[in-house]
Order: sequence, then C-alpha cells, then structure tokens
Amino acid sequence: MDDTQPILTALAIIVLLGVGGQWLAWRLGLPAILILLSLGCLSGSVFGWVQPTEVFGSLLQPMVSLAVGFILFEGGLNLKLTDLSAIWRSLLGLLTVGVLITWICGTMASHWILGLPLSVSLVLGAVLTVTGPTVIGPLLREIRPAGKVGIVAKWEGIVIDPIGATLAVLVFEATEEIRNAEYGSATVNALLGFGTTALAGCLVGAISGWLLVEALRRFWVPDYLRNPISLMFVALAFIGAELLHHEAGLVSVTVMGLWLANQKHIDVHSILEFKESITVLLISLLFIVLSARIPLQQLSNLGWRGLGFAAVMIFLARPLSVWFSTFGSGLTAREKIFLSWFAPRGIVAAAVSSVFAIRMGNEGAVIAPAAFIVILSTVLIYGLTAGMVARRLGLAVADPQGVLIAGANTVARSIGAALTKEGFSVVLVDTRYDYTAKAREASLRVQYANVLSDYVMEEIDFGGLGKFFALTANDHVNTLAAAKFREVFGTRNVYQLANRSQRERFDTGSRKRFAGRTLFADDLNYAVLDKAIEEGAVIKATHLTKQFTLANLREAHPTTRVLFIVGEDRFSVISSDVELPKTTAGQTVVHIVLSPNLSISTPPPTEKPIQAKN
Repeated sequence: MDDTQPILTALAIIVLLGVGGQWLAWRLGLPAILILLSLGCLSGSVFGWVQPTEVFGSLLQPMVSLAVGFILFEGGLNLKLTDLSAIWRSLLGLLTVGVLITWICGTMASHWILGLPLSVSLVLGAVLTVTGPTVIGPLLREIRPAGKVGIVAKWEGIVIDPIGATLAVLVFEATEEIRNAEYGSATVNALLGFGTTALAGCLVGAISGWLLVEALRRFWVPDYLRNPISLMFVALAFIGAELLHHEAGLVSVTVMGLWLANQKHIDVHSILEFKESITVLLISLLFIVLSARIPLQQLSNLGWRGLGFAAVMIFLARPLSVWFSTFGSGLTAREKIFLSWFAPRGIVAAAVSSVFAIRMGNEGAVIAPAAFIVILSTVLIYGLTAGMVARRLGLAVADPQGVLIAGANTVARSIGAALTKEGFSVVLVDTRYDYTAKAREASLRVQYANVLSDYVMEEIDFGGLGKFFALTANDHVNTLAAAKFREVFGTRNVYQLANRSQRERFDTGSRKRFAGRTLFADDLNYAVLDKAIEEGAVIKATHLTKQFTLANLREAHPTTRVLFIVGEDRFSVISSDVELPKTTAGQTVVHIVLSPNLSISTPPPTEKPIQAKN
C-alpha cells in the first residue's frame, strides 16, 4: 500500500468531521465548538482515525500558528476605530488590568487546584487571558445586546488574543531564564520583549496593509485575484513579522486587518466575505486536529480538579477582572454584570495551549487538557445562558419587535411615527437630508446614510430591532436592501412594499430568492400610500373592545386598510402571503383610511404555468 494512503485518509476524515461538525451544530442549534471538540476527541484518542503528530509532524506547530493568524486578520477586518471614542476607557482597562487579574487568578488556580509547577501555571494562566472572537461574534449576533457592551465585547475578543498569546510566550521565556538563575534579566527581558513584539507587529502590519490598499487602489491586481492576493499579503505579513521578532506575527495580521477596515480608498466587503469563509473552514479543521491530540485519559485524570479550575476562571477571575478594569469607564452596573458573564474561550486558546504543550513536552502535558476543559465549560455555560442574562438585565429582548426602516419619506415617517406611538423602537435610514430633517422634527430616530452601505451595519445599534421594512420609492433599492437584511433578521422578518407595476416584478424564482415579504398587500405600493397620505389619509390606531370589533371598524370606515395588529408587547405585520390574523378585544389595530376616490390599480392575476405534455 502507498505510504501516503494513511495521511490522505486522515486528511479526508479531518475535512469531513470539520465541515460536517459545523453543519451538525447548525442543525442541532448548538455551539459549533462543542460538536467539533467532541468529534475531534472521538476521532483521535477513541477510534485513532486522526493522529495529528504522525500526519503533520514538525509542520503542526507552524501550521496552527499561521491558521490562527488568518483568523485574527478576519477579526481585525471587523474593527472600526470610530467605536473607540465611546469605549476606549473600558477597553483599555480590560486589555491591561483585566489581563493582569485574569493571569494572576489563572496562575494561582492552576497551581493550587491542578497542582502544576509554578512555571507551568504561569504559562497556563497567560494562555487563558484570551477570549474567543470566533465564539463571541456569533453569540453577539444572536443576543444583540443594546448599548456599548456588545462593542466592548467584540473589541476585547479580537485585540486580546495577540496580547494573550504574546504574554504566554514571554512568560515561558522568562521562566526559562529564572531556571537558569537569571532573575534580574527575566523581568527586563519580558518587558522589552513585549514592547519589541508590539512594535514589530504594528510596523509590519501597517506597512502590509498600506501596500495591499495601494495595490488594489491603483488596479495593479485584477478582480479575480483580489482575494488570493489578499491572502498572500496576510501570509507574508505574518511570516515577515515572525522573522523580524518571534511571536509578532499575530500582532501584525490583527493590525493589518484593522488598517484595511478603517481606510477609505477601497471596498473590503468582498475580502471580508472571502476571509469569513476561510475562517470557518480553518476553525473547523483546527478544532478537529487539536482536540484529536488530547488523550481522553488526561481529561478524565483531571476530574473534579479540572472542573474546579474552570469554575474559578468563570466565577472568580472574569468578574474580578471586569469590575476592577472598568472602574470609572462609564459602563453601567448592568453592562458590567453582562461582561462578567461573557468570556468564552475559542480557537486561539486551543491553538496556543497546544503549541505550548508541544514545546514544553511532558512538563506541559496538562496545559492543553486544562485549556480544553475551560473552553468547553465557558462555551457551554456562556452559550446557553448569556442571552438569558442579557434579557434579565434589560440589555436584550427575547423577541425584539423594533423596526429598521429603509426610507424617511412621508410614507416611512407616517408608519414609523405610528409604531413609535405604540411603544416600539423604530430607526429610519435615508440619504435625503430634507427627509431626515423632517424625521428628526417628528422626534423619530433617524440615520443619514445609505441603507445598502456597510456604515449601517457597523454604526446602527441593532439592540431591540427585530424587523426590517423597505419603504423607499425605488423598488430595486427595496429589493437589494431586503436581500441584505435577510442575513440579519431572517427571511420571516424582512418586508418590502409591493412593486409599483406588475411588469416591473422579478420573475417568481428571482423574487423568492432576493426580495422580502410583500408588506401589507400587492395593491398598497409606495405610489398608492404616498398619494393617499398627500390627499389627507392618516395612519390611525384603534383600540378594539368586545363592543367595538374589527368588523365595526370596517363598517364605520369601509375604505380602511389594516397595516398592523398590536398586542401587549408585540405586533403582527399584515403581509400578502398570510391571512389576516383573528383579532380579540384588547388589541389595537393600526390602519389607514383611504379616500373613496383614490384609484388603486389591482394587479392582474398571475398566469398559470403551461403544463408540459407527456
């Protein structure tokens, strides 16, 4: 048999379990890390299908480091410097005082609870100062916390990773010097090492980012090579920084991503989408490979001590680091409590701990199992409870009823005002200054921006928003906006006004693929609603009782059209694809009374498809 056959088989299993684990996690609604770690352990120590050390040999450590570099670059692409004006105090505290407290707590817990030597405990404590951007991002998108807390968590999760990884390396080198009785130089060298690592990483990252931007801005790169060239620059930045100073690679790629995210010359959206796909694949494969290296015997040997160690990191280290580091930062007590209960570890902790387990040999054999127990515990506990905690603190809602509206025209302002009056959060977005000015005069929340731009995704606080209405006068903009925000709110909660003419409709297949659900009815398009309001129609709210039902309302106003039905803390949207829900006493009907003379052109019936003959 060919000598390469076992290696090819192992590689196929890694890809199958990695991608298949992501799909299985999606189907089960569980955090992907839990599934991937379980599959990795089973494929490694239980069934022996994957033996990473035998498959990759000495390439394992550099491959893991480079893969983590790509992941951190993608994280840097999501950071906007405009966020810092509101959160810099709390972020600076978490990255300095918070890291120090977490390191001390982790060191003490691993030394006293796990019984590790102090030198190993110092390294393990440093490794666990990182959080997990690949876990934090999906959780934040699901929870949608209001205010600054989500931005703080996102920035901390990305920036703290190169800091924690660098700290672990410097601590490891310092302990080596202490063993050689070089006590005086250990601290000085560690501080100098941290400074030079940061300087080298920032320098290489900024230069690499600038060169890539210039190459793309001057059209030196064809469109079909934009993403491969970007990937090449990331690899070169990582390797160049590592050659310049050991462990500066993670800093350089994070800075490079940050540089690209905040420059104004090129659109990085396509690069970000490409890197997100690469990141998902790398995370899937890395977790399978790294967890396959850990014998289950080592995990079981830790027993209650491993769980006790994880409990200290969750219930003691994280709250202490948050409360001490955010003192005087302007965060509210509720925001601090949420941050205290939100520090899942992810791929960086797994990768760095595995690297040190390799470098330290038998002495560091417990580092990787202990880190993986913390990863599993934090992902499981925070993943299952963080949303509930955010809702209990009033920072998020389970079923957000707020509405993001594309448009601030007369129709959008009238609908937004009606929903705002009923107590629902509404945010309007428009590029016409006169429309946004009138919205502000009506005390409506409005953003002067293009609804299709990345600015909307980055700058608008989505806390409390759960629906999207496309209410502009341009049918094509409405469809593009609906397609964009289906990824945010889900297809069920994205609506757009009917097209003005049946002739302008997309065909049925394309419309289902791109457009949102038709808001209200096929005959209530923008032109009809705008004309109705111009002729004096007003959107009203009528409270229903046992004596005055919806039927009575229609008798009193035969031309009334129901738009929304408001319950105690939620409202139903009337759409052309569902029947009008039954109303009960106590509900409120938001409706518009049309003029009897208003001409509404009824769309012609859809032609039946021609049946193919047998």
